[in-house]
Amino acid sequence: MLELNDIQGTILRNRPMPYFGAYVLIRIDDAEAARAMLKRLIPHVTSAASWDAPKEDAWINVVFSFEGLRRLGVPQEILDGFPVEFKQGMAARKEYLGDVGRSDPEHWTLPHSGTGLHVGLLVMAGSATLRDQKLAIGHRALDGLSGLSVVARLEVGVPPTMREHFGFADGISRPFIEGEGGEPLPGQDVVKPGEFLLGYENEMGAISTGPGPETFWRNGTYIAIRKIAQNVASFRKFLRDNSKSQDGEEFLAAKMMGRWRSGCPLSLSPERDDPALAADRQRNNAFSYQVDDPAGVKTPVGSHIRRVNPRDALNDTIVDARLHRVLRRGSAYGPMLPEDALEDDGVERGIVIAIINAHPGRQFEFVQAQWVNDGDFVSQGSRTDPIVGRRDRADDYTYPAKPVRRHLVGLPDFTATRGGEHVFLPGLRGLAWICQLPWSGTPGEGVPNEF
Repeated sequence: MLELNDIQGTILRNRPMPYFGAYVLIRIDDAEAARAMLKRLIPHVTSAASWDAPKEDAWINVVFSFEGLRRLGVPQEILDGFPVEFKQGMAARKEYLGDVGRSDPEHWTLPHSGTGLHVGLLVMAGSATLRDQKLAIGHRALDGLSGLSVVARLEVGVPPTMREHFGFADGISRPFIEGEGGEPLPGQDVVKPGEFLLGYENEMGAISTGPGPETFWRNGTYIAIRKIAQNVASFRKFLRDNSKSQDGEEFLAAKMMGRWRSGCPLSLSPERDDPALAADRQRNNAFSYQVDDPAGVKTPVGSHIRRVNPRDALNDTIVDARLHRVLRRGSAYGPMLPEDALEDDGVERGIVIAIINAHPGRQFEFVQAQWVNDGDFVSQGSRTDPIVGRRDRADDYTYPAKPVRRHLVGLPDFTATRGGEHVFLPGLRGLAWICQLPWSGTPGEGVPNEF
């Protein structure tokens, strides 16, 4: 069983629909002030207890970058034990992750570990009022403390259309974490908790661990935060230029994503959208690829959803897809582009993705580098994801059609990275352990009784 009282809520809690949230990023220039801030925050940090029926439809959680933990006073011998991806930071890994050209960190508008993201407050709520109440708690935690500064605040949520900016319903598919309680939905993967939480068995049969005392890392995890700008006008124009009708635009969008914009999967309704099926949680994710669509006739092998979650399509290959599952949380930012507009209005809009994983290298970074930005694993050569892939290696997309396959060329950059960082999200006991730094104990020691 998972220790829900010690797990920060954002890992397991279902987000309300619609929801209102914010990312508040804080710079540390004084360790004592930062620890004082954390002591004020801990009583308000939401756990995963009663995660399916929370008392309050709002929560606040706390994350740290590698530089943030260093500035808080975590000993070097503990810092040295963190994964290399977390230690280097996402900006330093731009070549591997495909953050080049328009996505280069020099163009980022959200701070990372090297430019001031040391502590992050993640707020999510079922209303703007509840969001603002949680934000007020964060601001009170900073009152009267010097050596701390807010370097960025980004409001996120679900647009009034209940879709992300390209028009697709989001958040339909996620893995079921063994031990979280309840029953998995049809088609939902059951995954060992150690893939998403430290201190539990993972899919390799080992316990996922972290550096330093167990109190520090148990029930914690890593989150890959990505701010992605979406060029909505470019996406709409591409669909229109390569289709003969409105229905044709919707079909092409579905073939690129792998789902109709309603969320209805092509695997279950390949010829036309079925909004009723999309809304049915017992059916909208209940499909596989290996048995009835190995060649990608219905859901193209290069489509977005098949790349980021191949399901059983790789069962007979050397790749174990279960080792590369991630838990994804997406939130839109920026105003909606007026309906049917085909010209950009100069306002930045997009999505912030929080990708939860206990092993950043073999989970998020593998998926981003090998599945999103490389087509070899599905015999697509250098072709990348048609929605979010890099375009400096290839700009075409192919999918089966009659009488001949459809080959699209000249795909523009529909998206551009505008921020990113690997952050560590401790358990509540881990937060308390940080508060009692500087620490000079042994690896087995935990938090004093006062916490």
